[in-house]
Amino acid sequence: MKSDSKDNIKMQKETSNKMGTMPEGKLLLSMGTPLMMSMLVAALYNLVDSFFVAHIEGIGDAAVNALTLAFPVQMLMTALTVGTGVGVGAVLSHSLGRKDQEKANKIAGNAIFLYICYYILLCLFGIFGTKTYIAGQTGDEVVLELGTKYLQIVSCFSFGFMGEKCFEKLLQSTGKATFSMIGQLTGSVLNIILDPILIFGLFNAPKLGVSGAAIATVISQGIAVLVSGTLHFRKNKELSHKIKDCKPDIIIIKEIYKVGAPAILMQALTSVMTYGMNIILKEISAVAVTAYGIYFRLQNFIFMPAFGLNNASVPIIGFNRGAAKIKRVKNTIMYGLIIVTGIMIFGFILFQCFAPEIAGIFGLSESVNELCTNALKIISFGFVFAGVNIILQGACQALGNGTNSLIISMMRMVILVLPLAKLISQMENAQKYVWIVFPIAEIITSVIAIYITFRLYRKEKEVMLCQ
Repeated sequence: MKSDSKDNIKMQKETSNKMGTMPEGKLLLSMGTPLMMSMLVAALYNLVDSFFVAHIEGIGDAAVNALTLAFPVQMLMTALTVGTGVGVGAVLSHSLGRKDQEKANKIAGNAIFLYICYYILLCLFGIFGTKTYIAGQTGDEVVLELGTKYLQIVSCFSFGFMGEKCFEKLLQSTGKATFSMIGQLTGSVLNIILDPILIFGLFNAPKLGVSGAAIATVISQGIAVLVSGTLHFRKNKELSHKIKDCKPDIIIIKEIYKVGAPAILMQALTSVMTYGMNIILKEISAVAVTAYGIYFRLQNFIFMPAFGLNNASVPIIGFNRGAAKIKRVKNTIMYGLIIVTGIMIFGFILFQCFAPEIAGIFGLSESVNELCTNALKIISFGFVFAGVNIILQGACQALGNGTNSLIISMMRMVILVLPLAKLISQMENAQKYVWIVFPIAEIITSVIAIYITFRLYRKEKEVMLCQ
């Protein structure tokens, strides 16, 4: 018992020293690189899903369309897990920074309780709501059948996804980003391997088509939760891992959602935007819906590393806010902006120079390829501004003001995008020009984001200096 206690104290000091003393740029890269890599792989296997189903003989375009219609629900699943994880990360890292061990234990236990509740809700949706949801976006019977089967499987068996995300966030919150990466990489790589086997029936496996893509996903997530859960319980020695800590504590839950609820809404706005764009683009053409689905997965290949950097910055800022180290808070935000700008410039150059080749890898119809190429080139003009918005969203969350994050997200995803898209959809050549709404929204939002984050930082600085 004494040995365990000494180990716990040692591990806590190491984490505290890391987030409180390591040079900010080096710290952000050391914690952010594993997260960026794992999220890059996560984006890659979503892309691979679309790549393989696009090559199903005779129904490639319909299969990609079906996955596009199911995608908003998958993004909502991500919103629940990531948003709650942001709240957990902010309050947990803040408690560790203040040396409040008992509260940190309860936060971790209540996080597990909340993720179990999410799974139950998603399972019920998978059983009763999937067909109605897909039918609201398409009248094509083939797309309806494919989308419903796919979404039922990923919803009803989402326990692996929920569990892996829970343990991933707990590992991130204590500064163990490398361990959180291992679980996610395991699931992502396994999914890439299983996709072609179950979709096309390789190695005497059943040929399951689009359903095979869903089954490959849930199997991979199930393995991932075993890996990430094992790492959490063995490596997160700062936490007690007692069952009693999982007992719902209304005060702890309220504190998590004070930061996490706006973050959930912020992430959920991606689902709202995607669903809304599917409805608007459906009125333009089915080709536009399919092209948008391909574009969105390609965009995630650039955006997910930016979100990984965002996730790394939140516990660092939260920890140093708790320790009243205002200069480290400022430097972390600045380094985050510099690094994410480099990522986004790379994405802009990539899409401007190689858009036709990138769109062409899916082997879809010529009309889809042409429209997707056009979307990639237009939308990428807003990438740098999008990177600024992503980092500042995280900064606001870590500084305890999730409302500001929600405002930034609403501006860039709903308030500006959907009304403008609806307006342009009524014009001639709408499917060619509708994509301009995305860079317009990012540019306007970045100006607002800089202003409100600067005001919040000045307010927090005054509070810290008075401590």
